[in-house]
Amino acid sequence: MAQATGTKLGAILTPTGVDFAIWSSSAEKIELCLFDTETGNEATRHGMFRGTDGIHRVSIEGLGLGQHYGYRAYGPYDPDKGLWFDPSKLLVDPYAKELDRPFLADRDLAAHGLDTANLVPRAIVTKDIEADRAAPLLPAGGFVYEIAVKPFTILHPDIPEEIRGTVAALAHPAIIAHLQGIGVDAIELMPITAWIDERHLPPLGLTNGWGYNPIAFMALDPRLCPGGMTELRETVAKLHEAGIGTILDLVFNHTGESDRYGATLSMRGLDNLTYYRHLPDNPSELINDTGTGNTVAADHPIVRQLIVDTLRHFVGHAGVDGFRFDLAPVIGRTAGGFDPSGETLTAMLSDDLLKDRIFIAEPWDIGPGGYQLGNFPAPFLEWNDRARDDIRRYWRGDQWMIGPLATRLAGSSDIFERSGRSRSVNFLAAHDGFTLFDLVSHEHKHNDANGEDNRDGHNENLSWNNGAEGPTTDTTVQERRRRDVPALLSTLFASRGTIMLTMGDEAGRSQQGNNNAYCQDNEITWMDWEEPDTELIRHTALLANIRKRFSVFSETDFFTGNGDVEWLAPSGSAMQTSDWENAENRLMGMLVTTDDRSSGRSTRLAILFNRGHEDAEFILSGTGWRDLLLDKPWTNLLPSRSVSFCLQG
Repeated sequence: MAQATGTKLGAILTPTGVDFAIWSSSAEKIELCLFDTETGNEATRHGMFRGTDGIHRVSIEGLGLGQHYGYRAYGPYDPDKGLWFDPSKLLVDPYAKELDRPFLADRDLAAHGLDTANLVPRAIVTKDIEADRAAPLLPAGGFVYEIAVKPFTILHPDIPEEIRGTVAALAHPAIIAHLQGIGVDAIELMPITAWIDERHLPPLGLTNGWGYNPIAFMALDPRLCPGGMTELRETVAKLHEAGIGTILDLVFNHTGESDRYGATLSMRGLDNLTYYRHLPDNPSELINDTGTGNTVAADHPIVRQLIVDTLRHFVGHAGVDGFRFDLAPVIGRTAGGFDPSGETLTAMLSDDLLKDRIFIAEPWDIGPGGYQLGNFPAPFLEWNDRARDDIRRYWRGDQWMIGPLATRLAGSSDIFERSGRSRSVNFLAAHDGFTLFDLVSHEHKHNDANGEDNRDGHNENLSWNNGAEGPTTDTTVQERRRRDVPALLSTLFASRGTIMLTMGDEAGRSQQGNNNAYCQDNEITWMDWEEPDTELIRHTALLANIRKRFSVFSETDFFTGNGDVEWLAPSGSAMQTSDWENAENRLMGMLVTTDDRSSGRSTRLAILFNRGHEDAEFILSGTGWRDLLLDKPWTNLLPSRSVSFCLQG
């Protein structure tokens, strides 16, 4: 045993053994615990040498790949002062890259003085393997498809049972064929790093199926990725061969250690006052800008390093194309509030390995000044909830929606004008909320299965049920829903900016009206591949083909109306002030000149919207117009509850 050298954190293989390094400025002593991989028992403990830089180091000769390890930290235990040192708690290395088991919620994890070596996963010493890296596979105006790995693949009949529900299943030819068939440019994987269930779920017989409750930022959850980084790297490579990028949804805003009554698993036991944000005048109180009990102190240099190193890990060793950041204002928040020029955001964007990757922000949290849509630095793309809401309101039939709809279709210049171009990610539905089919089938949420008496989840969903709440045998209601979903999809695909669809919305997936299904790891969230809506899938594929065919959708400049777009009234002439100011106006056309990549020439494309429940006359000036979705000449009749894409020539 010797004192290790260097500044790298984690478990680093050397020619003669392993160097271990972990940071804590407050711990009086940290011990490395080594475990016998055959018996699972703790074999030896080794004291670590603390440097003036706060890094505790030790080098153990004779160790190699596959060694299981953890840590124990010593110091004062005084929760009223924010100090949680308890050597009975086995702690996971924040730089752990592989774990021997998933996290399991247990009340003993929060009990002072109770040993948790039999409950806490052990980190595994691994060897980093460089991945092939190419330019990110998400073009401007691209199509992102959000996936929860297990629910997406667990019921697919063509996937071998042994890999259903795992990252490896995403590389199966049946999945790739589906993604290619609907024109996906990049998949966005909901969290696949190691997480723990919220403590209120086990007594209810429920488990977290989404993964937004992480403990180890780098380690992949063994339930979703049993093959570790090799499985992820090979899946990313297979998707790249198919022309599909991979974006990881990462959670750097909080951890599953939760509030002061939560578990001690890693950062809390190592240096609670550093890793988490606390009230300045009361270190016992954790700041809760996330609604989950704690908030990661992303502006601290050691946390900043962990975040950047995690991103570098997934790019360098898995070859991923980019990242989506959950509750992203936390990453840019300092003691003075959100700062788009903050050191952590700047470090991410300026890193040599990361600076060409795709960065997508969920630009809100519940903290002070937490709504930051439009304020992230370029080249961040941003989830645009105002586009979601305005599109929903238009199709629901709300008043005064023609103007807002046009603004969203044109790239949301009111939000992103300071950037000079659209950085919007337009979406209709995401994992959090109703599915697209449920949006047109329920006026109210139905979350009783979550065990919280339907109190959880958003109450206002800007939804409508078309005449009956939930499942119905009423054929009129069913037909209305079958018209509404394609119209919503058409509107999304007609918008300028990046677009995102959540898994199954192209196939009519329902969650039975549950708009907060994070704890439903069952048929409520699992995608039914036996009876998908094949007509809706075909419609989505047609829309994706149109979007790729015409250059107008890959341009990120805003429509200004100065020759680049003309907003049409049903007469075929330009809309007038009276049209824009008509509170009940249900009809609008968007006429653009665009390059047609299939013919190599410039042409005119008209996209016509009718939210009314009756067919309407819509005249297009000139001759030779053709309805692309129906593949027939345009008859100047715009069907009710529909969007038509019409090409001239």
